[in-house]
Amino acid sequence: AMAARAAEALPEEAERVLVLGFEELMYAPLRIARELEQLVPADVRFSTTTRSPVLAVDDPGYAIRSSLVFPDHDDPADGPGERYAYNVAGGGFDTVLAVVDSAADTARLHAPGGLLDRLAAHVPNVLLAVVPSYVPDSLASPERPPMLPEPLRGPAFSSYAPDEVGWLLQDLSGVTLEAPTEEREEAVQSGGAHYAESLPVEYQPSERYQELFHAALDASAARIAQAVGVVTETVLTEVAARPRPGASGETPRPVLVSLARAGTPVGVLMRRWAQHRHGLQLPHYAVSIVRGRGIDANALRWLAAHHDPRDVVFVDGWTGKGAITRELAAAIEEFEREEGITGFDPEIAVLADPGSCVRTYGTREDFLIPSACLNSTVSGLISRTVLRADLVGPHDFHGAKFYRELAGADVSVAFLDAIAARFPEVEESVDVAVKELQAGDRAPTWEGWRAVERISEEYGIHDVNLVKPGVGETTRVLLRRVPWKILAKAGAGADLDHVRLLAEQRGVPVEEVDDLPYSCVGLIHPRYTRGATGADGRAVSV
Repeated sequence: AMAARAAEALPEEAERVLVLGFEELMYAPLRIARELEQLVPADVRFSTTTRSPVLAVDDPGYAIRSSLVFPDHDDPADGPGERYAYNVAGGGFDTVLAVVDSAADTARLHAPGGLLDRLAAHVPNVLLAVVPSYVPDSLASPERPPMLPEPLRGPAFSSYAPDEVGWLLQDLSGVTLEAPTEEREEAVQSGGAHYAESLPVEYQPSERYQELFHAALDASAARIAQAVGVVTETVLTEVAARPRPGASGETPRPVLVSLARAGTPVGVLMRRWAQHRHGLQLPHYAVSIVRGRGIDANALRWLAAHHDPRDVVFVDGWTGKGAITRELAAAIEEFEREEGITGFDPEIAVLADPGSCVRTYGTREDFLIPSACLNSTVSGLISRTVLRADLVGPHDFHGAKFYRELAGADVSVAFLDAIAARFPEVEESVDVAVKELQAGDRAPTWEGWRAVERISEEYGIHDVNLVKPGVGETTRVLLRRVPWKILAKAGAGADLDHVRLLAEQRGVPVEEVDDLPYSCVGLIHPRYTRGATGADGRAVSV
């Protein structure tokens, strides 16, 4: 089974593959290599790392031609020391599948200068397979939670390439979770259910709406590329500057952790920028955070076991009023208190911060990020995350679905490629913007939160959770919730074309407002009786 998963993860162009075992862990990797040889057309070879030093001589008649040196990563009983991988560099391999057991899958394995980093310097594609370590019953603690699974990756889960993101989620694709929008709204607002216990029916865009998406992408690709560059450069600088008593001289690298799912395309783009501009292969994972329930604690445990928490940077698409910013800060504080694991920084890095809720951002303009226009079809075909007691146990990751059946409408990779193609042309403007940003005052003002409180009272809603500010959040209201009305900033231009179209399709009035700190604000219907979609609470035919 592991060989089959490895075969799926191999790049299509792989021609010469090395399966690299871990010291005495040779039998399982060798079996994987033999099975892999039957599954793929590539030339598959096998080797293993070792703690034995051998002189490498680059001579055709000598057995050991090259040597990679890296620190141990398995907490050896005889203390720390150097480890070696021979004949990898210069071996003509285009892909290495490193196989370790779970005891050796530590932060040091993934750290700068570690085995994976050293391999990546010589081989274009580096994959990791982790086999469970045997723990005798006499040593097992009954209180110890079971070992968490490895991240889900495409193409088995999501339409993203396997190295673009690892999903710290469980696959609920076989479970029916969708419910009609109005039914969900009534249940949520009446207190009968939490929004994360079900999923909205995936919006199927009309031809006109798809044309708007592609037009918006063409118009904003360079603008988004610049914001991606600015936030990524800021993150690289901030992580390098974080205090690390007793740390080695290696420059720390960020571990990107996007908040699924709106943050995930942004995390992939940030990873691509770091690779484009600096040649860095940053780890990127997606985790679930649920308003009112906090972040997935099991995902944090997995991250802490595999990476230094001080390297983790949480990523989201944009801020609205800052509810998730506050949710994450509270969740991290609770996690540290209960688990005793420290080092996670609750600050979120976002592409756009129109609400002035964070200090790490690409821009504070409220403009259309085209990924907000669609749901799963621009997010790797992944649903929003699910947290329901009968599906997610105390030792499980939160869940999500992979909508394979929507592959024909998927624009996830096209969205990423369109923006990444603009990276070269924005490099200079990114450098200028980063310098200006770092020289200025980036402290959050929480202007957006105050505006939301004011709007909530002025419109008689009296619940800030029903006020969704910004282009991205307004779009979500129109796609997933029961909208009441849309407030649009007077003079807002093409950034709101898709909002106006969705509002027209759902029979929702758009009210122009002069003193709005956002381009638009979506108001969820405060009267949650089923069928209430218009401003007067009456059902409207779409």
